Amino acid sequence: MLRRQSTPLHPAVTVAEPKVVFIQGQTKAGKTFRPSDWAERLAGAMSSFRPEGSVGGAAAFIGYSPYCVPRFVAGTKGVLVNAELREIEPMAWDFVMHFARDNDLVVIEDPRPGDSA
Repeated sequence: MLRRQSTPLHPAVTVAEPKVVFIQGQTKAGKTFRPSDWAERLAGAMSSFRPEGSVGGAAAFIGYSPYCVPRFVAGTKGVLVNAELREIEPMAWDFVMHFARDNDLVVIEDPRPGDSA
């Protein structure tokens, strides 16, 4: 998704929206966020938000949504959140972003693809 942004030098610059954000398990003050399973809990709360046509039934209860998954990026535990979540369910997007803000967590837009493990 692209958005138009004005700057004093360039009145109509087109800026790409992030495709993925990484909510780090670290506060802006540098402290490790607790409890240790926070990423799995947050991703679990988002597990019902799935792409249209996904597998339903009993299999739908197993696993995380592809829009919100716990991951390690550059050795730091966190949650990768796909920006498509904002399009399919804005309230779910707001929930995860407010969670990060309310807990003073570091949020990185578009982490490098090779960093997740």
